[in-house]
Amino acid sequence: MAEAGFSRRQLLAATGGVLMSGSIGTSSAAMLDWNIAKPSETGFSGDLEARLDKAVADKRVWNMHAVIVIRGGRLVLERYFDGVDDARGKPLGVVAFKPDTLHDLRSVSKSIVGLLYGIALKAGKVPPPEQPLMQSFPEYADLAADPGRQRWTLHHVLSMTMGTDWDELSIPYTNPANSEIAMDRAADRYRYVLERPVVMEPGKRWTYCGGATALLGRIIAKGTGRPLHDYARETLFDPLGMAPTDWYTGRDGELIAASGIRMLPRDLAKIGQLMLRSGVWDDRAVVPAEWITRCTTSVVPIDEARDYGYQWYLGRHERWWNASGNGGQRLYVVPALDLVVVTTSGNYDTPDQWVPPLRIMREVVLPAIL
Repeated sequence: MAEAGFSRRQLLAATGGVLMSGSIGTSSAAMLDWNIAKPSETGFSGDLEARLDKAVADKRVWNMHAVIVIRGGRLVLERYFDGVDDARGKPLGVVAFKPDTLHDLRSVSKSIVGLLYGIALKAGKVPPPEQPLMQSFPEYADLAADPGRQRWTLHHVLSMTMGTDWDELSIPYTNPANSEIAMDRAADRYRYVLERPVVMEPGKRWTYCGGATALLGRIIAKGTGRPLHDYARETLFDPLGMAPTDWYTGRDGELIAASGIRMLPRDLAKIGQLMLRSGVWDDRAVVPAEWITRCTTSVVPIDEARDYGYQWYLGRHERWWNASGNGGQRLYVVPALDLVVVTTSGNYDTPDQWVPPLRIMREVVLPAIL
C-alpha cells in the first residue's frame, strides 16, 4: 500500500518525466479552517452519512477517494477512503486518503484558470473577451494572417467555441491521437492549438478543448509576468488560506493549465464557497463578482441538460454550476441550496466515470436535504 502523502521525489518518479511546478502555499494548518456543523444544523436529515455508507456498500459508487459537503459555509460531511490512484496516468497503488492528501483535479483545473483570468482582467493584466485572440500571440504572425483565425476573439477561447478540429472526447487520453495529449507532446503546444484547422464558424458550437485553457494560461502568465502557479497562489489560493498545491508541467517545461492542479479536496470546496459568495472570502473581494456572473452565464449549449459559460458547466433546467475532471473529480455548486459538494475518485479513463459523482449528488446529498 502506498503512503497517503507522497514526497516530491516519489511524485516525480511516478509521473515519468511529467514534472510538478512545486508544492507552494501556506502551512498545512490552513486545512483546519472550516467551521464544522452536524447535518441537522444545516437542513440535512440525520442519515446523510448513512446514505453515503450504503451507496458505497451497495457498490452504487466505487473507488471514491473523498466526499466533502459544505452547506451555509459549514463543513457538514467529510469522508476519505482507501483507493487506487495515479498521478497523471502513472500508478501510485492503493492510497489511504486523508485530509492532507493532495489529489489530481484533472480538468477541474480549467474552471480555476477561468477564475484566474477574471482576476487578471480586473487588474488590467489581460485583454477583455472581445479582443481578437491573435493579438495576444504576435509570435505566430503566419497563423494570424489566416482569415479564419482573424475571427477568433478571447470570448471563443473562454467558451470553447473556437470552431477548430479538436477531439478529446471520442479518443481516450491513453491514445496519443487525443488532441490534448498531442498538444502536451508537441514541440510548441501553443502553435499546436492555434494551427488546428478551423472547421466551423467560431461561436456556433461547443467543442471540449483543453487547448483553449492552455491559451488562457499562457495569456495570464504573459500579462502578469508571473508563472501561472505563482499568480494563482498570490491572487486566489493564498487569499483563501489554502494548503500547499502542486501544478504539473509538461516535458517542455510549460505548465499544464488545462488539467495539472493537485489540491486538497477541502481546498477545492473553498473555490465552490467563493463562487456562492460572489467572489468574496473573509470580506475580501478575491474574484470580481461580475466575472463570477460571466463565468456562470450560458454562452452555448452542450446537450439537453447542460450549457457552458466561461470554463464552467451550467445546469440548464436546474441552477447549478460544475467543474469536472477525468476520473470523477467534481465540484458542484448549487446556489439555491447554499450547497457545495466535492468528490475525488480514481476512475480515470473509464466510460462510466461520471456515474459515482452523479449518484453522490442524486442518491446521497440531495435526498437528505429536508
